[in-house]
Amino acid sequence: MNFGVDSGFYPLGSCTMKYNPKVNEALASSDKVRWMHPHQPEETMQGMLEIIYKVSEWLSEITGMDKFSMQPAAGAHGELTGALIIRAYHKFNGELDYRRDIIIPDSAHGTNPASAAMAGFNVIISPTDDEGCINMEALKSVVSKKTAGLMITNPNTLGIFEKRISEVADIIHEYGGLLYYDGANLNAILGKVRPGDMGFDIVHLNLHKTFSAPHGGGGPGAGPVGVKRHLKDFLPIPLVEYDGEKYYLEYNVPHSIGKIRGFHFAFDAAVRVFAYILSMGAKGLERTAEISVLNANYLASKILRVKGFEMPYGKSRLRKHEFVVSCAPLKRETGVTARSVAKRLLDYGFHAPTMYFPPIVEEALMIEPTETATKEDLDKFADALAWISREAYESPEKALGAPYNTSVGLVDEAKASHPRHLCLSWRMYKRRIAERAQQ
Repeated sequence: MNFGVDSGFYPLGSCTMKYNPKVNEALASSDKVRWMHPHQPEETMQGMLEIIYKVSEWLSEITGMDKFSMQPAAGAHGELTGALIIRAYHKFNGELDYRRDIIIPDSAHGTNPASAAMAGFNVIISPTDDEGCINMEALKSVVSKKTAGLMITNPNTLGIFEKRISEVADIIHEYGGLLYYDGANLNAILGKVRPGDMGFDIVHLNLHKTFSAPHGGGGPGAGPVGVKRHLKDFLPIPLVEYDGEKYYLEYNVPHSIGKIRGFHFAFDAAVRVFAYILSMGAKGLERTAEISVLNANYLASKILRVKGFEMPYGKSRLRKHEFVVSCAPLKRETGVTARSVAKRLLDYGFHAPTMYFPPIVEEALMIEPTETATKEDLDKFADALAWISREAYESPEKALGAPYNTSVGLVDEAKASHPRHLCLSWRMYKRRIAERAQQ
């Protein structure tokens, strides 16, 4: 009924669903954390402000930014904050009237175009080339004086590092635009390369992914935004500063986009991140990236030996932290879809990977093992896919009817998502079962 990162393999691609050390949870559950209140006088919350300040300084060092705001409550909230900063920057320079375009790769996370549109920009989609990177010729054809910025993830959603990212940055900056880094995939490059050194002006991070705070179940999330020095005065207020004697909330930020949430910060998430970075250290964070990349490529190599699976885009290139396989051959030859594979995995005790994303990959399964998966986990997962493949070719109706070992079996997804067919109570559920039995 419930599946936890600490009790099973959780291969959701693009979500970095990794194990959260229990000590971090214990610290965040302490009364000293739970009973903090944002309306307390500053002198009574020096410990909280010190943690927020130090975490923001560490994140600046890790990403190559100059200043972080810890306000955004999640990744998409961080994206919106970054897009609003881009808007405020161009408005300050008197260019917002014509800088209305945000360029986004077609492999991007779905929240990227949504965030850009919410900030009032036109979304321009740039296609992916055969190597799985942004198509440089297509990018050059759409960038113009109308370009406000480009939002991109690196490594990208296919798990491929954008090897020409410095050139991308030069193109965007040449036209006066800003480069925005979606930090959902930072786990792959911790301690190896910094977005600031790639040419990015703005970064958001998913603390509730890369730095061990919980993800899922509605929160608590944290999606802080970092910027280079020329954008510092546009960050949301308040910022946390230190004058050498005390920590304080700084509201005097000249061109700030203002407050973006009711209170200051997700303090419990910051405590988890504080503990995680302290316990890992610089070498530990670098090791995180190394093992996550190793695990992803090991698992990808095993899955690609399984009949019915292939990997489009950049077939000869190693992946970083995640990879996307296509079940298109399996569907063509047996009728078994990526959705059926995902549901059948439940019968083998595995949480399903991300399905049908990114949309540029037909019958996609997006898999991210992270550094917290063991070799035994990876071998068992690959073996399960091999069993499902063999079953699909020998008796496809078995796979198409999955799952069998869960409390709820295969459902009619069209009906399940329709308000007329929702079962909102146990009594309603029993009545539906009785009606079906009569039919």
